[in-house]
Amino acid sequence: MEVKKVGLLGGRGYVGQEIIKLLAQHKHLNISSVFSLSKAGQPLEPDTDSDLLYQDLDIENIVLADEDAYILALSNNESAKYIDLIFQHNSKAIIIDLSADHRFDDAWEYRVPELSNKVMLSRISNPGCYASAMQFMLAPLIDSLVGSVNLYGISGFSGAGASPNARNNQETLKDNVLPYSLVSHLHEKEVKAHSYPDILFTPHVGNFFRGIMMTGNFILSETMLADEIYNLFISYYDQKSLISIQRELPNMQDVQNTSNVIIGGFEVDKEINRLTFCCTLDNLLKGAATQAVQNLNSAFGWEDNLGIT
Repeated sequence: MEVKKVGLLGGRGYVGQEIIKLLAQHKHLNISSVFSLSKAGQPLEPDTDSDLLYQDLDIENIVLADEDAYILALSNNESAKYIDLIFQHNSKAIIIDLSADHRFDDAWEYRVPELSNKVMLSRISNPGCYASAMQFMLAPLIDSLVGSVNLYGISGFSGAGASPNARNNQETLKDNVLPYSLVSHLHEKEVKAHSYPDILFTPHVGNFFRGIMMTGNFILSETMLADEIYNLFISYYDQKSLISIQRELPNMQDVQNTSNVIIGGFEVDKEINRLTFCCTLDNLLKGAATQAVQNLNSAFGWEDNLGIT
């Protein structure tokens, strides 16, 4: 199996750092270049065990080489100029975009690895972290739902990025939980477009660094027991090694710093056919970096979880 070269645009941020670590342990993907605006010329962090230096991400100075693929870990609305440059440099290169810029673009392949077929296009749009958790909860139930689905999500402040802002301010977060984007959050729109059209989602950020806990309330079209729901999820995610289904409530501490997803805590209010349960994952890994590597694996024709531990 040929080793493929990967360039990472936006390596300074939290997700970029996780991608560097994942690729460092991948036997068939070699991270050959890492680009950053703020760290150009500096070595990668010591725990990455690499002698690479950050290269200049400035669009006027960036120098692309012979990379087979590029991962864009950039802020929203920043990717277009780099994509144009990559296409001019190597029109056959695979591009994985972690931003929201192409999640509604039919020219790009939107892909949640455990819920999608093999990659068909060379332009792949990675799903959002909250949106991934919601879709993992929804997918086995799509044919059994009526009306609105209400979802409450709380994420660690790493989800707000490394640059200082109101949602990662340590003073504001101290002993606190902050709700934000109370209606029409971008990940709500994403799930409506790609999974289930009637979503009511409210995101929050908590005083912890990483992880997402998502709680969903669903109205079933017919009465089902909690054990039936549990078995439905077990069957649906059979052979999906990163997704675990359990009867008891998931614990976010069990997925932090891992590529795993835990879904569980199924309870049914039979009087109104209401189903409630939870999903937890690490927003930096399975919510972002892990899925980028899974999608890159698929784009090269390999098994999704190759190199993912």
